[in-house]
Amino acid sequence: MVNPQALIMNIISIQSQVAYGHVGNSAAVFAMQMHGIDVVAVPTTLLSNRPGYPTLRGRAVDAELLADLLLGIEERGAIDAAQVIVTGYLGSADNAMVVADFVARAKAKNPSLSYCCDPVIGDRDRGLFVHADIPPLVRDLLCPLADIVTPNHFEFEWLSGAKATTIDQLIKAARAFMARGTVVVTSAELSDTPSGEIESVAVERAGAWRVRTPRLPISPNGTGDLFAALLAAARVGGSNTSDALSHAASAIFAVLERTADRGTEEMRIVESAAQLVNPERKFECIAITS
Repeated sequence: MVNPQALIMNIISIQSQVAYGHVGNSAAVFAMQMHGIDVVAVPTTLLSNRPGYPTLRGRAVDAELLADLLLGIEERGAIDAAQVIVTGYLGSADNAMVVADFVARAKAKNPSLSYCCDPVIGDRDRGLFVHADIPPLVRDLLCPLADIVTPNHFEFEWLSGAKATTIDQLIKAARAFMARGTVVVTSAELSDTPSGEIESVAVERAGAWRVRTPRLPISPNGTGDLFAALLAAARVGGSNTSDALSHAASAIFAVLERTADRGTEEMRIVESAAQLVNPERKFECIAITS
């Protein structure tokens, strides 16, 4: 159980925003707020809805506006008050550079600040789904600044340049990719992952952990955004890596189970509010010896 009242907690969350549905900040902010976290939410896109619907309105935020918004929250003391910065979908290569500059500046100003980078560049079904100049910037500018990265399996292999079909390959590639900090690979499908299950794996220099949950017959958008938010919320609340991983996986499963029961395209995040903090079904992490 995560204690949402342990301290005054602040997260800066920089990612997409939609008017309809639950992706990006429109998924992450509510989940973090349910953990007692004060979220400074900065949009990289303003869209009517996620891609995948018959129509899509809105656009990426201009880099100049994004930089101005980030400067504005800095002037209000958001950097000094924050424990974590979370970034997700960036919208454009120019925005990626603006965000990298902000994160570097913020970490220099507040050395205790942690940075969680959710790459949001692709998935196994679609491959890379962002403009071709964004993924190299995520890899070369943002990931080196990160204390935590949360790629899905496809994104991890692309970013690391290594095929990871076994747990040993994944751990080796993760430690080569990040000499410090934490790599959390979500939606991992490895050679020893049981049929009908899916897992997330956290790797650090000193240890590694995996957690498995049943595979549900749905794959709504925004699950990675929600997972990163839940992981960051747990870490800010004082959980160690294995407990944070267990919490994020358990809460995500609760949301997806509710969504599958309802048969909706969008995640039932608000309906699952209580389970975001205290999921009824707890999936424990297994320590990996390697």
